[in-house]
Amino acid sequence: MRYRRFGKTELHLSVFSLGTMRYLASEETACQTVQQAVSQGINHLETAAGYGCSEEYLGAALSAGLSVDRSRLHVTTKISPTEDAAPMERCIDASLKRLNLDYIDCLAIHGLNTWEHLAWVRSPTGCMEAVRKALAEGRIRHVGFSTHGPLDLILAAINTDLFEFVNLHYYYFFQRNAPAIELAKHKDMGVFIISPADKGGQLYTPPETLAQLCSPFSPLELNYRFLLSDTRIGTLSVGAANATELEQPLKYCDRDFPLTHAEIAAFDRLESVIAATLKTDKCSQCYACLPCPENINIPEVLRLRNLAVGCDMTDFGKYRYAMFENAGHWFPGSKGNRCTDCGECLPRCPEELDIPSLLKDTHQRLGGKAGRRLWD
Repeated sequence: MRYRRFGKTELHLSVFSLGTMRYLASEETACQTVQQAVSQGINHLETAAGYGCSEEYLGAALSAGLSVDRSRLHVTTKISPTEDAAPMERCIDASLKRLNLDYIDCLAIHGLNTWEHLAWVRSPTGCMEAVRKALAEGRIRHVGFSTHGPLDLILAAINTDLFEFVNLHYYYFFQRNAPAIELAKHKDMGVFIISPADKGGQLYTPPETLAQLCSPFSPLELNYRFLLSDTRIGTLSVGAANATELEQPLKYCDRDFPLTHAEIAAFDRLESVIAATLKTDKCSQCYACLPCPENINIPEVLRLRNLAVGCDMTDFGKYRYAMFENAGHWFPGSKGNRCTDCGECLPRCPEELDIPSLLKDTHQRLGGKAGRRLWD
């Protein structure tokens, strides 16, 4: 296992962190997963108040005794932003109780996804008042935020200088947040990458086309190498549902050196084939098409089309596309079939894409049945 300084927190975290959103089958499964992670050198355990029984299970695992002292483990939990300080203070107390801990190494404001959330954070009487109190009392040692929000919001949150670390989405197949990575580095903030295997493309089970394009490497390996070779990044989440699921990602825990010539050639080949397949329909993700009057997240819809057409990542595209209109501020935007052919996006597109046609094509490819609504 390799370890990296996590920005101004001065913590040295393992390059893989155990994310605990999926180990919820039972307390026994959770304890086994934590024990296996720690025995393999993982020293950062990440949970959230909103992850079902995750905090209680992690507390049970910590109380059961592990192969290293508590002082050598770093626990992060996440709590959603609140408009006022009092609810946040109650949430911090509740998390400490569930975790059975005297202090939390890192608290992240969970899902700082909207401008309203940022206003609550900036307010002198908002949730950060309780966070500052907990920091002064030693119940929290470091504070950061996690986000699924748009890039301009992430940059604004980083620029508040209220935070020591950020958890965000950034992968080979989604590099939109590269400026946030760079700004966080400039601010000496720790950078934690959310779900690189699953949200990064469901790379545990890649389509055969993608597997062939990445050969002799696996798509999962190339994505991990893309991230681990970037020294601005501190740690990557591994959301194992059980101890066995740690085995594959931890094969790469010491591969934090610069990309090799062979890996670069594989990336170049992949990009070349995607571009040749999409031809003049390839969206370069400039985001100039926004805003859309129908609230369609045009760049994300077309990114999923790029992947589905370019390297047969159709199952991943369906998985993510189904979240539109079903996940609230965690995955905002309407589906492509909401397009009314108003044409407002067309003159803004530097590539002169026929965006309405591509939106409708994406919906036909990825639409499927309407999913269950997850959030109001």
